[in-house]
Amino acid sequence: MRTLAVTTRGQVTFRKDVLQHLGIQPGERIELNLLPNGRAELKAARPAASIDGFLGLLAGKTRKVATLEEINAAAAAGWAGEKDHDA
Repeated sequence: MRTLAVTTRGQVTFRKDVLQHLGIQPGERIELNLLPNGRAELKAARPAASIDGFLGLLAGKTRKVATLEEINAAAAAGWAGEKDHDA
């Protein structure tokens, strides 16, 4: 168990190993959920995914235009656990 000191301004500093354990990088945010009996849950705050963000990952990766049928087949193969699917 880790013990943290609270400053007069009510701030605490987390050690690097704690931040690494939580998967938190410098500049990222932390989510704090207050629980009953004076307890709290702390985790990395992750922004909700958006379709724009997903499409941005693919931008400029290929010149091929897939049909809706090819996209559906690739998605089905992925859900089925197939590693490679030629669409």
